Amino acid sequence: MSGIARLRDYRGPIFLSNGFRPFFLFGAIYAGLAVLAWLPMFDGELKLWTDFSPVDWHVHEMLYGYLPAVVTGFLLTAIPNWTGRLPLQGLPLLVLVSVWVAGRVAVTLSAETGWLLAAIIDVSFLALVVAATSREIIVGKNWRNLRVVGLVTFLLAGNIAFHIEAHVHGTAEYGTRMGIAAIVMLIVVIGGRIVPSFTRNWLARENPGRLPAPFARFDTAVIGITAAALLLWTVQPIGRLTAAALAITGGLNILRLARWAGDRTYRDRLVLILHVGYAFLPLGFLLAGAAALDIIVTSAGIHAWTVGAAGTMTLAVMTRASLGHTGNALTASPGTQTIYAAVVLAGLARICASLEPGWSDALLHVTAFAWCVAFFGFALFFGPMLAGRTR
Repeated sequence: MSGIARLRDYRGPIFLSNGFRPFFLFGAIYAGLAVLAWLPMFDGELKLWTDFSPVDWHVHEMLYGYLPAVVTGFLLTAIPNWTGRLPLQGLPLLVLVSVWVAGRVAVTLSAETGWLLAAIIDVSFLALVVAATSREIIVGKNWRNLRVVGLVTFLLAGNIAFHIEAHVHGTAEYGTRMGIAAIVMLIVVIGGRIVPSFTRNWLARENPGRLPAPFARFDTAVIGITAAALLLWTVQPIGRLTAAALAITGGLNILRLARWAGDRTYRDRLVLILHVGYAFLPLGFLLAGAAALDIIVTSAGIHAWTVGAAGTMTLAVMTRASLGHTGNALTASPGTQTIYAAVVLAGLARICASLEPGWSDALLHVTAFAWCVAFFGFALFFGPMLAGRTR
């Protein structure tokens, strides 16, 4: 009740009334801008003033730029519901957003400012997020959600490792895998709650019958095995043991997804897209397992996890949360369905670009175009709603 009173008493800009508003909008815009810059950088047609190599800049700004923004927007909106405490808004939220923006500028200009200053500014954002979310969860005694903060802390550690590794070795292999592992685990943990929950709510109301299986020991086991497999992959991405662990984990996550009755949700695209996004996750494990045996290239599994699973799941969460928390009906408009189709196309095209080198260049351009349609489309369709100009 105190959180509701705080929202009613808030007199500042509506854009700073809740964390999802600035972070979803700015995160989506930056996701599109970063990919627009990536292909010219890859082709040598664009050079930024960054101390990172072009590949490392692209990887870093996807893993530690756009994705943490969306994760933060989600957490700042979800934690008051988890704890019953007041949301972060107004000046404190503006400070957090400003630090995130400063991090993007610092990384892009790190060749001018120096890698250490850029790293300190960039890392400060996730450090503040960990501090703020930990405090709320601990004071609110919402102990079970500390593991979510633990995953964000691991993401923070990955970002620190990325900066140090890139400076010392010229590339950031471990920092990259740590970031991917953290994001995948966030999808496994948070997606494992919201996908069956939203599915159950919709089916119970609109399509009675078979419902998602409730959270059980099987889910706990899958989460634990997934964490162990990702830890092994982070340390040693190649080898038979890693391949077996990844393949088993992929199979278990397929079974987990099958228990959520996604086949019955076709009529509600807001729910269906959650199942589609999660489906990229086991696909990534299976492809990464094949890569561990040197059957296919490593990038196929990585992009199934990042472009496919992370891209689709973030858009699915951003659209649903934006509609629900601004008082709009939970229905997928034609524009929303268009951006869903675009992000799924981006994921599939990027995986195929890795698997079929002869078509790689054309498929990379398809990926970039579809990705930009998805995230700039979100900014176009949901931006006025997030800014508070429309409902």
